[in-house]
Parts: sequence; structure tokens; C-alpha cells
Amino acid sequence: MTKISTAAAAVASISDGATVASVGVIGWITPDAVLKALGERFRQTGAPRNLNFYFPCGTGDAQGIRGMDHVAQEGLMKRIVSGSYINPVDPVTGKRPELMRLIRENLVEAYSWPIGASMHWLREVARRSPGYFTRVGLGTYIDPDLGGGRFTSRAKDDLVQKIEVNGETLLFYPTWPIDVAIVRASTADEHGNLSWEDEALVSSNMGLILAAKASGGRVIAQVRRVVPAGERPASRVGLPGYFVDEVVIDPEMMMATDVAFDPAYFSGTRRPLSALPRPEMSPDKVIARRAAREVRKRELSIFGFGAAADIPLVMAEDGLFDDGGLNDYWFTTEHGSYGGVVMSGWQFSANINPEAIIDGLYQFDAIDGGLCRFAALAFAQYDAAGVVNVSKFGTANPGAGGFIDIAENARRLVFTGTFTTGGLDARCQDGRLDIVRDGKISKFATQAESVTYRVADGVRGRGQTAVVVTERAVFDVRPEGLVLTEIAPGVDVRRDVLDRMDYAPAAILDPLPLMDADLFREAPAAAVTVNA
Repeated sequence: MTKISTAAAAVASISDGATVASVGVIGWITPDAVLKALGERFRQTGAPRNLNFYFPCGTGDAQGIRGMDHVAQEGLMKRIVSGSYINPVDPVTGKRPELMRLIRENLVEAYSWPIGASMHWLREVARRSPGYFTRVGLGTYIDPDLGGGRFTSRAKDDLVQKIEVNGETLLFYPTWPIDVAIVRASTADEHGNLSWEDEALVSSNMGLILAAKASGGRVIAQVRRVVPAGERPASRVGLPGYFVDEVVIDPEMMMATDVAFDPAYFSGTRRPLSALPRPEMSPDKVIARRAAREVRKRELSIFGFGAAADIPLVMAEDGLFDDGGLNDYWFTTEHGSYGGVVMSGWQFSANINPEAIIDGLYQFDAIDGGLCRFAALAFAQYDAAGVVNVSKFGTANPGAGGFIDIAENARRLVFTGTFTTGGLDARCQDGRLDIVRDGKISKFATQAESVTYRVADGVRGRGQTAVVVTERAVFDVRPEGLVLTEIAPGVDVRRDVLDRMDYAPAAILDPLPLMDADLFREAPAAAVTVNA
């Protein structure tokens, strides 16, 4: 029996109050056509109402691939639980995502979970267990003592609990059923057998499907094509059609924003390293170049969104991957692409020329198991107590993404970001940094607005090492606090660093070394590694 349907027909039976789950990674693997059809059904009919949405990570980019912004409508969305949110300004409309407006105006019940929990929780739903137990996140914003992941005051329920098991304090995420799972794959046949052969990521698609079916729910799969049953080897089929109820065909679906289809993201073809994009000369590039000097060969390294994601690209530009050198660097992101070169911007999460792509739940097994020993992550605030914040600041509510899992379980950490924000104009010329206009807001605040990770605790109590890299200064994180270890050429220590911090560093090296002038030049920087 064929399972092929239109997007409109597939969402027509979703009822009021249902729990609907879906996943994408920014634009990657987002079932945009089906989510769009659900949003259009509500706009046209006023139904269904009061849905509870579960997104293991940020689904869509609210721009070319709108994803969860399609369903961000008051009346349609009652509650949202997501592993991450996004808040970009659309370059065409100049607007922020509609979902962010609903959260800012307290029009929905909004919760943010670390992606590790949002992925692993699906396993517990699928096996009908009471819930998910973890140590990850204790003492952070997901801890019930610090808000329990609530992002709006409408969010009243305790979705995360703090309990004792054999004398150990753990976080506990109780399970609840999923009524509808909306997923995306590459190919289906008329029986619903799914394969992901030309996707850059798999993410938590299989976890969502099994969780929904264990809950007695329905599965809608959006695919690029349908082939005759039996045409593919069984080893190529990732999920049997017994678990799929309806298949929606969208032959024009984009891989990601600005990427219609590029097989280099799953190594269907190989892109020459010379064809990789080159980040423009900017403070972010300086930061990426300096942070690259913390990367070691043959050490599994994981990169987060933002300035950190530029590190592999500047390494490529600066020649570190020439003559087979890329084989000595082991790169991944939180979403399961291994090897090749991590991309940045709206192509972040996928790698060019990857060697392997694994399921998203297993990727967080690897992260939580400490297999990613080095991590490069962004920061929005770093406070006097050694707390780093990326989850909630000002009017932005991006959530933690994979940050907490990654930061807690890596051994070596580098945090990257500009020193200030809100209008910073800093220019690189002649091997020095010229701060034309400083940002209005220092990222070195006395107290962070949200606790994403307690870096100082990791350094003092668990043997982690950490470095904070900005465009004008570099700090080591030591048991006594931040130690200023490098300063950019052209920068005044008092005016541009100390007076721009809300607190004083614990120490300043004397003499204070200058950051390498090559970092601030347009030409490729000298290839330097901390440990070959």
C-alpha cells in the first residue's frame, strides 16, 4: 500500500493539543514543506490549536528555510521545548524570527534544554522509561535551582527535576508521549523505507520516529524522491517503512540556506581545499587564527557556532592542511559529521568532505563520554566568578545548544569572541589592531545573565584547561581567575582592556607578550601549532 501524501493532507489530521516533534539543524535536514503546511493550515482554518512542539535542536534558520518559525503562531503554539533557538535579522525583511517575538512577549510556554538532553530523552520515550537521568547541566540554567530551562514566565511546569540516586544528585527529565513526528530523509519507496544517502546530517530523525511510534503516534517523512521498493540494498535503508505513516515528496527541497544541493557535504564528490571560502579580514578572523594555535594534531576537536566555527577555514587558508595535512586534524561538530573541514555561518554543523556521518544521539554519547578532548566554543559573557554565558543575554534567547555537554566533557577548552559588542569597529592593518569605535557592551560582566557553564569549577575541580581568545587580548583561566597573557599590537592595556572589563583580572603577565602581528595581516598567517 502506498504511503505517499501531500503535505497538506499529511498535517490535516493533527488534532488540538497534540504534541508535535520535528528536527532540523539550522537549515540542514529540516522538513520545511511539512512544517509550512501545518502553519498554513492554522492560518486558513484556525486549527489545530494549542499544540506542544518539541524540537531537539533549532529547526530552520527563520530565513530561507523557516522551519519552526512556520508554526510560531499564537494559538497554534501553546508550548515549545527546544535544544536551541536562533535570533538572526533577516537580511531581506530586517525582522527577527517570529518565534523570538512570541518568547519575548511571553505568548508561549518556552523551555530550552541542552541538546544532549533533548537528544537522549528521545531514547527514554522510545523505550517507555520514566525519564532521562544525567549529571550534565547541574549548576547551570537547566538546573531547577536556576530556572529549570524556563524561557518565559508562562512556562510553569517542572519539566526537569533534581533528584538523589544512590546519594548522587542528578537531573531528571520525565518523559511524555509524542503524537506526531515530522522528519526528513533523502529517499523513500512506496512502503515508506527511508534512507539518508545524500543528506549532510542524520541528526535525531531515527530517535524521533521510534519515540513517536512507541507513543502510539504518527510519523510523517518528507523526502526528495521516491524509488521503487527493492531498488536499494537493504544495507542502505536506514529505517524500515513499518514505522512511517505518510511520505511527502519535495524534489526541490534545499540542503541548507544558500545550498540547493552540494554532494561535497556528504562526500558524494570532493571539493578542493583551494575552493573553500576565505573569511574576510576582521576581528573574528583574528580570533579564529589565534584560537587555531590551540588546536592539536590527532586530537578529536569539536567546534561550536560563531567565531569558533571559522577556525578550520582559517587553518585551511593558512596552509595547515596542504600536502595531506588535513588528515592529521580530526574535526567534528555536535551534529555528527566527522573529518573534512567544518563550515561556518548558515552552513555550520556540516563538514565539507566528511569521512563519516553518525546519528545525532550517538554523537552525544561520544561528547558526553569525553571523546572530544578539545573544544572551541563562542561566548557572549564571561563573568567574575568564571561563568560563561551563551544561552540568554539582553533580548536574545538562543539557548545552550550542545554547549553544556561539550564544555563539561572536553579536557581542553578555548572560548572565542570579540571583547565588546554593540557597535564595535576594529580594523586590522600593518600587523596591528586599530579600535576605531568600541562596542557599547563589555562581554566581561560582573555577573552573567545566565549560567551556561561554570568554567572556573571545571578548571579548579576537574582538571580542565581553558583559554579565552578575543581580538585584543588572550586570557588563561587559572584556579585564581583570569590571567591576561597576551595583548594585541596597537592596543592600550588600560584603556582598551582593563577599563572595558567590569572586574579586574586575577593577574597580568609581566612582561606582557604581544599577540603575533601575523594574525592581523591580510596575508596568510604563519603556520604555528601549540603541539604537533
